[in-house]
Amino acid sequence: MQKQDMRGIGVGKGVDADPRQRPGFPMETTPEPRPGAQLPIEQQRSDYPVLMHGGRQGMPPVYGTAAPPKGLSGVLRKVAYKYPDHWARHWMMLLMADRVDSWEHNLRRVLPVAAVLVLGGLTAKWIRS
Repeated sequence: MQKQDMRGIGVGKGVDADPRQRPGFPMETTPEPRPGAQLPIEQQRSDYPVLMHGGRQGMPPVYGTAAPPKGLSGVLRKVAYKYPDHWARHWMMLLMADRVDSWEHNLRRVLPVAAVLVLGGLTAKWIRS
């Protein structure tokens, strides 16, 4: 039979237990990769300029490049990232860049149709005269 202290807890449990059996033990050792763990991911490469805050040491291994900065919205984003991210100006400029990007997208959709209508009107006017 196992010895017990006056609280009814077996000796060798809790504080008296072997340190390797305690739940907090992994926090008291130096971190090491677990057996069978993957190696660190190699840094992703990008063909586009990647915007990041000035205080960052480097990029994470993987990041999004689905919408590279372009046009007026890209210029606004580049200017916004010159300000620290704890300033409201930084976030307001990024929100404005999102709005401008939306306007640019809508303009790109409408521009071909508008160009055809204008050229058609000019051609019709030229034919009538």
